[in-house]
Amino acid sequence: MPATPEQTARPHPTTALRVAIVGAGPAGIYAADILSKAGIEVSIDLFERLPAPFGLVRYGVAPDHPRIKQIIVALHKILERGDIRLLANVDYGTDLKLEDLRTFYDAVIFSTGSIRDAALPIPGIDLDGSYGAADFVSWYDGHPDVPRTWPLEAQHVAVLGAGNVALDVARILAKHADDLLPTEIPANVYDQLKASPVTDVHVFARRGPAQVKFSPLELRELGHVPDVDVIVYPEDFEFDDASYAAIHSSNQTKQVVKTLTDWTLKDPDELTASRRLHLHFLHKPVEVLGQDGKAVGLRTERTALTGDGNVTGTGQMHDWPVQGVYRAIGYFGSPLIDIPFDDVAGVIPNREGRVVDGDGELVPGVYATGWIKRGPVGLIGHTKSDASETIKHLVSDVDRLQRAAQPEPRAVTELLVARGIGYVEWSGWRLLDAYEQSLGATQGRERIKVVSREEMIAASRGQA
Repeated sequence: MPATPEQTARPHPTTALRVAIVGAGPAGIYAADILSKAGIEVSIDLFERLPAPFGLVRYGVAPDHPRIKQIIVALHKILERGDIRLLANVDYGTDLKLEDLRTFYDAVIFSTGSIRDAALPIPGIDLDGSYGAADFVSWYDGHPDVPRTWPLEAQHVAVLGAGNVALDVARILAKHADDLLPTEIPANVYDQLKASPVTDVHVFARRGPAQVKFSPLELRELGHVPDVDVIVYPEDFEFDDASYAAIHSSNQTKQVVKTLTDWTLKDPDELTASRRLHLHFLHKPVEVLGQDGKAVGLRTERTALTGDGNVTGTGQMHDWPVQGVYRAIGYFGSPLIDIPFDDVAGVIPNREGRVVDGDGELVPGVYATGWIKRGPVGLIGHTKSDASETIKHLVSDVDRLQRAAQPEPRAVTELLVARGIGYVEWSGWRLLDAYEQSLGATQGRERIKVVSREEMIAASRGQA
């Protein structure tokens, strides 16, 4: 049975605490920043499997949301200080395993996020033409590990979900590609969106307008997309006691409902755009309809609110002729080699950031933060407080941590070199960053994101 932090271990040496953080998205970078200011002598290495840092801010935020992407500026400032070492293009589980990290570090924090789509167990969900939103987002954000092409062949598309990711997917599908040119959108993504035949995108939420998880700003943005009409249906507007309570108690809910209600008042004669984005409420997806192995429609069941904000089925079915279906019902974590994993919740089991095994016993020296710790919920502010909780426990455990056998910072990089791992440090990211900006400058854009892993690595070495 593994030792717990409460059990006595050798006092920690007076040399700097060595900590590895696996995952260089916001969760990992904030954890590193908080740990660096925790009042202890510490040496931090930040590992990232991609050749570039910043995680879902770089690869999970739609390119036409530069305001959110500005979070990278704050993260950049943290790593620019130089007291946190970035070791990118290093894949935990392949290039390094837990045994290696225990050799070089006194503690390990996992901040690997949640990048898979949550499952939707309905008939036909695996048909050709039915996709997960996470994969689509990775494609349009130029993730190096997904295919360069996407089958944009549908004229009518359904998006399943009631959160901001569903809005992002619907907006990118409906938006004219030329309106994305001022962004960092990769060239291959622009070319394929430009050729898309889409005319109608339908977003389906199983509950009512007062229960959706859209942010007011993201929702309002839909009304300003050029040559795209937003259409809502008055028969979908139903409110129960819980709905009215939510509207009165939450300014965000009040704004969302007002925006949606205002759209019901639009004059149909004003809807003249070449593309349409339909928002449907109280429709529960029950089946993706197929023919010859391909998606040809979506069947939904009309739902009714039950008084407490939940819904029940009415038995009334409706078939929608769509040729593409995107499920955006949430993200899900991925298991990591040698680390306990909760297959139901999609997280690393933990107690306030301290990782526990299948018996509920603490795994000494191993911690978690971010979505892999608590699930894919919350905003950046939650990520910071989440990291603070984990770091607080790590710092309190310092005197009980098992000392690394090879704590010298060069030891881990020597191993990577010996294994032929071409790791990318912060200076390499700076070169890649400058290269992407130079590509954008030739077209009057802030940057053009490089998609190919090989080109990213070449640029990080000044060879692109």
